[in-house]
Amino acid sequence: MSRLLLLFLTLNFLLIAPLWWRFGEISSYLLAWEALIIAPLMLLLPVGPTRRVVAVGVVSWVMLATVVNLGTAATQMAFARPLNLYLDVPLLRSIYHLLVGNVGQLLAVCAMLAGGLVVRHHTDFIAPAVAPVAYSVKRLPGMVALTLLVIATSSAVLELGGIRLVDSARLPMVNTTRFQWQQVTDTHAARLAFTAQLESAPMEARSLPGLAGRNVLLTFIESYGISALENPRYSDVLLPTLAEMQQRLGEHDLHVVSGMLASPIRGGQSWLAHATTLSGRWIDNQLWYRLMLDSDHTTLIDDFRATGQRTLSVMPAITLAWPEGEAYGFDEIAAAKDIAYAGPALNWVTMPDQFTLDYTQRYLLGEAPVFAQLALISSHAPWTPILPVLDNWSSIGDGRIFAPWESAGDPPEVLWQDIERIRDHYAWSVDYAVKVTGRWAERVVDDNTLMIVLGDHQAAPLITGDDASAAVPVHIISGDPELLMPFIKRGFVPGTLPTLEEASSAPRMSQLRHWLQTDFGELKVGLGTDSAAWIASEKREFSDSRTTTRTQQ
Repeated sequence: MSRLLLLFLTLNFLLIAPLWWRFGEISSYLLAWEALIIAPLMLLLPVGPTRRVVAVGVVSWVMLATVVNLGTAATQMAFARPLNLYLDVPLLRSIYHLLVGNVGQLLAVCAMLAGGLVVRHHTDFIAPAVAPVAYSVKRLPGMVALTLLVIATSSAVLELGGIRLVDSARLPMVNTTRFQWQQVTDTHAARLAFTAQLESAPMEARSLPGLAGRNVLLTFIESYGISALENPRYSDVLLPTLAEMQQRLGEHDLHVVSGMLASPIRGGQSWLAHATTLSGRWIDNQLWYRLMLDSDHTTLIDDFRATGQRTLSVMPAITLAWPEGEAYGFDEIAAAKDIAYAGPALNWVTMPDQFTLDYTQRYLLGEAPVFAQLALISSHAPWTPILPVLDNWSSIGDGRIFAPWESAGDPPEVLWQDIERIRDHYAWSVDYAVKVTGRWAERVVDDNTLMIVLGDHQAAPLITGDDASAAVPVHIISGDPELLMPFIKRGFVPGTLPTLEEASSAPRMSQLRHWLQTDFGELKVGLGTDSAAWIASEKREFSDSRTTTRTQQ
């Protein structure tokens, strides 16, 4: 009896515990029918080759289901989606490097080893219990085991048929296996469909004469999702910054309109958002990403090269080889090693955004018209330390000025023990990134520049909640208001605050390339009546706001 009870409790814990983590409650997940089937079954099977074969299969299945359920809980927390073995196994390398950046190499290695040891320990613990070398089942324990086997098997069959006899009982092994198999078959079919779509409906590279001779700066702000403007916890920090940004841009005779786009991902994998924007295709997983890059699919890089711009990618987060950059075909790529930064790394962040932007302006933009994609990273987890925006940009130099912040604030391993503090730091780090981007726009944007600032994705559900919109803010800035009129016609509004009520119906991020091809694919000369009227209106509103501000002071 003790062997039966021990085996059941061990198996049940392994199968149910990941559900506690994933769903955040215990009372609804107390019993795994599979544990109540396997335990008596293995005790009733006679010792011999058949038992050994069944034992190997059972142990392998239990451990695989446990690992997959833990992985699903982790991906749900990080990316607001379940684990997909077909797509996510290649991401293990990226997860390791993220851990290294957040907690250091030693702790990252220890975490990965600990996970492996836990799995190994439970395997070593279960195997002898499932398949002992020899034992005898006495009459009473044998009858109890047989009764439990019949009851559990019948209940499991009813559960599969949609009849739940026990509210807190589940079939985690069976459900996980069925779900992952369905994922594999669905993803494989979608892979074939996506490949066929790339071949049958290619997007041609198109020159954009409406942007010929212009600088176009596509600037991604890490984890800048619409929740930063909707959730009062974050909007209390961000909205005053956006209001100040709008006022300062106006004082520099710059115009800004704002809207929203839906990102293909949440919580991480920023490169999928970049790929979606550049390609004009909806790229929401790693497989689609690889297929797109391995094909002859064109991107905005090709469009702007055809228009006459030099193409540049500024990627301070890239610390390893980046063959994807070559696949995109940028004329120049500035990864972390290519940027002469002499300051300290700030946990995962290789260099602060203000340095990246200042360095780009001084050394990378050059004289010729350029299309530049910049991926800022200061608002990437772990969101510590929080830096101030330096008013004197000329003091930035080679970045050594940031040395005092290397050890400022709590380290990630301390901060991440308190979820409320994590959320505060998220707001402050996004506020820093938005503020420094706005200040940079004052320095680089003119009548000959179109700057597109957008978030890459929402932060993880830990920050935004499980049901948050996928929308991200988009700000379009230029000294030439005519360049902004196409976006006004597509629903963008003047100023730095988009219409938040429309977040649920935000167009997909992949639409941006289509808009640029449609709206700037023909040369348009002269200031239209709509543009002139809008400029006059915007100047009046700005003048009124300044008068109101002075009166209040």
